[in-house]
Amino acid sequence: MSASAGSFAAVAHPQPAFLTASWRYLLMLNYPVDPAALRPFTPPGVELDLWRGEALVSLVGFLFLDTRLRGVAIPWHRDFEEVNLRFYVRRRDGQAQGGWRRGVVFVKEIVPRPAIAWVARLAYGERYVALPMRHTLWPGADADAAPSLVEYAWRHRGRWHRLGARPTGPAQPLVAGSEEAFITEHYWGYALRRGRTVEYAVEHPPWRVWQVADAWFVGDAGRLYGAAFAEALAAPPASAFLAEGSPVTVRRGSQLDG
Repeated sequence: MSASAGSFAAVAHPQPAFLTASWRYLLMLNYPVDPAALRPFTPPGVELDLWRGEALVSLVGFLFLDTRLRGVAIPWHRDFEEVNLRFYVRRRDGQAQGGWRRGVVFVKEIVPRPAIAWVARLAYGERYVALPMRHTLWPGADADAAPSLVEYAWRHRGRWHRLGARPTGPAQPLVAGSEEAFITEHYWGYALRRGRTVEYAVEHPPWRVWQVADAWFVGDAGRLYGAAFAEALAAPPASAFLAEGSPVTVRRGSQLDG
């Protein structure tokens, strides 16, 4: 049974598209974390969205392809990597499925181009930084097989950090109520810009996912994300998987009232 949240794409949004792209090979390593570590990053108007009573953060690496701002492709800024650390929130909405808008907040987002980071900070108030990046993608045995290796790397303070996994088996549709559905099907973003909470919609169909036989993060989490996340990210991830990805549309943000 596939997740019912796939109907999201049919919802009419009042805000115009700000960015379109294809997100591909989204590697997601998930860690339980003390909710107190997330409070300084949680914008007003939203609350933590828990998975079976636990607050989670996810280290996510993926490819940004065919990127366009308001329909325009910017030379040398169409295809690039991104790695982010994010957590999960929700906001009450009586008209939304289940009565909530479910979204994500980013602790930090890493891209290789300073102009990309600047636009995201300006438009949404997101915590973007630009660092040297690279990726490794080893194809599988055939077009429908899992990649045999996926790794994203970035250099911070003279050291290369790595986020990687060895996927296995065929890609499978999301299952309603699964952890993979919880992680991937948060279709809103929230950030703090000039002291106000900004909300924006992210549209994409449900993604197929691969399981992974091995997953790793190698780096200095304390220097990257702060001492509050160092212990959690030093442990092996509680879960990990690779999402196939799809075309996406990111809508222009709007400020929440209050």
